[in-house]
Amino acid sequence: MSKERALRRAERERAAAEAAAARARSEERRRRRRRWQQRLVGWLPARHSRQTGVLARRRRRQLLTTLVVLVVVNALVWFTSDELGLRLLVLAVTPLAAPVLHTLLFRRT
Repeated sequence: MSKERALRRAERERAAAEAAAARARSEERRRRRRRWQQRLVGWLPARHSRQTGVLARRRRRQLLTTLVVLVVVNALVWFTSDELGLRLLVLAVTPLAAPVLHTLLFRRT
């Protein structure tokens, strides 16, 4: 009886040791993967969930409208003007004019 009990205990201990080794391997893989991901994208800012409220929706719509207006203006100048200097000037002034245009279009009163 005691030999049988000892054999069962040895079997349980062997199974527990195998399970512990498998858990350790899995944890090591997880740790290596996290370390690899951190090295790969650690320098990027953390992603935040997208805001879904009324104000956020309005802000996205306003920014999209401003962007569309600027792209249309650039496209019009690009296709109607033959001067490369004017095209490049409008392209260079666009980022500077974007906040001004946004303020003029969507003034908060």
